[in-house]
Amino acid sequence: MNIPLTPIRFLRYAREQFPNRTGVVCGAERFTYAQFAGRAARLAGALIAAGATRGDRVAFLSTNCHRLLEAYYGVPEAGCVLLPLNIRLSAHELGFVLNDAQAKLLFLEQQFLPLVEAFRQAVPSIETFFVLDGQPRASWLVTQNYEDLLATSAPFQCDFMEVDEDSLTELFYTSGTSDRPKGVMLTHRNVYLHALSIIAAHQTNPTTMGLSSFDSVTLHTIPLFHANGWGAAHTITLVGGTHVMIHHFNPVEVFRLIERERVRTCCLVPTMATALIHSPERHKFDLSSLQAINIGGAASSPTLVREVEEKLGCACFSGYGLTETSPALTISPMKPGLSWQGEKRYAGAAMTGFAIPGVELRVVDANGNDVLHDGTTIGEVVARGDVVMEGYWGQPEATHAALQGGWFHTGDVATIDQDNYVQIVDRKKDIIVSGGENISSLEVEKALAAHPSVYEAIVIPVPDQKWGEVPKALVVLKPGSQATETELLEFCRSRLSHYKCPHSIEFFDSLPKTGTGKLLKRDLRKKYWTAQKSPVS
Repeated sequence: MNIPLTPIRFLRYAREQFPNRTGVVCGAERFTYAQFAGRAARLAGALIAAGATRGDRVAFLSTNCHRLLEAYYGVPEAGCVLLPLNIRLSAHELGFVLNDAQAKLLFLEQQFLPLVEAFRQAVPSIETFFVLDGQPRASWLVTQNYEDLLATSAPFQCDFMEVDEDSLTELFYTSGTSDRPKGVMLTHRNVYLHALSIIAAHQTNPTTMGLSSFDSVTLHTIPLFHANGWGAAHTITLVGGTHVMIHHFNPVEVFRLIERERVRTCCLVPTMATALIHSPERHKFDLSSLQAINIGGAASSPTLVREVEEKLGCACFSGYGLTETSPALTISPMKPGLSWQGEKRYAGAAMTGFAIPGVELRVVDANGNDVLHDGTTIGEVVARGDVVMEGYWGQPEATHAALQGGWFHTGDVATIDQDNYVQIVDRKKDIIVSGGENISSLEVEKALAAHPSVYEAIVIPVPDQKWGEVPKALVVLKPGSQATETELLEFCRSRLSHYKCPHSIEFFDSLPKTGTGKLLKRDLRKKYWTAQKSPVS
């Protein structure tokens, strides 16, 4: 018997098995799984009544809230494609994404009305605009807000036996750091099997079991508009856990919700983890419910893992993935049979990790051959599995290039050891080539992060007449801490080969970040290369 693999089944299952369990907490509102499922069904009915047809793209411009979570199920229930939008994009960038996707409906939070007003006339494909919160006052908005719309809509549930599991269900746009943004096409099958792979991965290791179990209470610290929300919208629903929503990342609000809701797990990018462990408010809250924190989205470090475990009192491990892979590919807890002790355990937990079930991972050289599993030889990470995207929306050439040879080429440079743990060295474009030597900016950043005064650090290449380019460190110090350029340079030289160390260090009060908390190397890199365009005297 073949039943279509679709995430629609997850909420159906949770409604049937856990109808009275609290499924969603959002501010002062709480919904059981029966209520959550009912609202998603009414959203599906409202979309159909609004003229949405199979395959139409339905966009949401929203912070993390129960309405966006409901869209993860209500939109595919109506046969449509969910398009979550990055709330940090400019009007021009949003206009590009919506035009490229040819979105038909747009739901937006009231705070984004001026932003949408700035581009809406340039996106003719959007037929209807709905406001998610508050009362619609602009003439171009539907006169009912989201809650009124649900209250007056008949619930709709599709026959999921008629769903094509290979059809598109979610569309996420990459950041477009080196090119125009690409729409990553995730199918029903991708999303369904990604959730099962994540659950299986966590259940095989005692350190991570709390991330996908019935009594899990998960705080959505990662924006749901980013990389499939790291899959949490699906995994937590399937196991009947509790989704705790937070509109914007704020350390005090994170601590408050952990204490109030007895949160057991959350996912963080490194900048979020750094903000939590250094928050002066941390000691005022009871964080004893925390069991595990997953750090991803950017490279972690042994120092950060140790500080998270010591100061937040829970297990900490890393993971790796991309929007194109739904997104998770690896996790880094210690495998059975290994015996990491002391600093080695922190170093292991900070690694990129090993492939989750359903994923095959290789590190290959320029000719596509596997590199030695020695933890030293570098190559590109390639992957294949159920979680890999269908392709890029409307970009067949880019799709072919990314999926050549039947493997997804990540563009990440890494090593792999004898235990099949991968360690990302850098993005291809972030490798610093100085005097013919390859320098990993991540390796230098980890060395700097180990200094007790360093809060954040990134390493970028800057022009150099002799070596072509050399590493430069941009550093933010911890509040109340002091360190000089000479001190940090000597600290690096005591840990790294001298050719890898920064040639200079510049101090900043803060560093620019993306909407998901990643440090924006590309923006800072431009400043130093632009300054060198004039002839050197």
